[in-house]
Amino acid sequence: MREHDEMNEHEDSFGAIATGTNRWLVIAIVALLAVAGVAFGYGYRQQTLVGHLTAQQSVADSTISQMQGQLSAVTSKLNDMTTAQAQAQAQAQAQAQSEAAKQADKKTTAGAARTGAKRASVTDKRYKQLQSQLAEQQKEFKDTQDLVAKNRTDLEGNIGSTRDELNGSIAKTHEELVVLQKRGERSYTEFDLMRAKQFQRIGPITLSLRKADTKHKNYDLEMIVDDNQMSKKRVNLYEPIWIHTENESQPVQIVVNRIEKNLIHGYVSAPKYKPSELAASGAASTLTPVAAHVDANANGSQPQPSTNQQPQ
Repeated sequence: MREHDEMNEHEDSFGAIATGTNRWLVIAIVALLAVAGVAFGYGYRQQTLVGHLTAQQSVADSTISQMQGQLSAVTSKLNDMTTAQAQAQAQAQAQAQSEAAKQADKKTTAGAARTGAKRASVTDKRYKQLQSQLAEQQKEFKDTQDLVAKNRTDLEGNIGSTRDELNGSIAKTHEELVVLQKRGERSYTEFDLMRAKQFQRIGPITLSLRKADTKHKNYDLEMIVDDNQMSKKRVNLYEPIWIHTENESQPVQIVVNRIEKNLIHGYVSAPKYKPSELAASGAASTLTPVAAHVDANANGSQPQPSTNQQPQ
């Protein structure tokens, strides 16, 4: 009987050990599955972000290539006009020399003095007409040269401006932000935004921080733009957010360059002037948006630099 009880106790101990081992095995499997799920999600997000950046770079390369093609066309046109003008000048000079030689020969002929005088008068008249035409062509050519050179300079400037705008100028520190402010192209408003449900007005937009992840360096943001509430989830550090508003000629940019616990620090970049302010000051008709610079150059008009709105 005693041996039977010892055998039962041994079997109960063995069952308890097996049950504990199975429990730890299940916990280990669940933990591994959780880690695999997090790794898969992070990899998928990184792949999506890379695809987005690749698409932006493709658009930038396409726009710059198009502008460079137009610049090459303008340069070719200028070279053709220069060659044509040189040929016209050479022909006019040759014709003038020929007329002058004929006039000198006719003046030495004693028997045709009277006829030679009449022909010399006609030759002088033609020579003066040729000179007048040549001077007019030279003036037109110089005006065309000046216009083409001006448009070429503006087009080169627009290529650089468009490259900067597409790539974006990001200030990672306060010192870099001061450098951007000195350019005078846009207005910049620095902010410290605490995590809260309330919204805070920063420049032309209203923001509310909902989450700040210091480990993964990203944050969640709620925005109110043109009376519409929008959300941005898991925005990375230094990743710009571009917002197009109804009252702005250019997009508003939001950049966060520091993430702390329940706090983000960054700045809002906005155009200095609204289109309504430009119209009220009488400058709207002389200002051309960045997107229209290329068309303006093709029509021979002078593009104007874009202006920006002061922060509210």
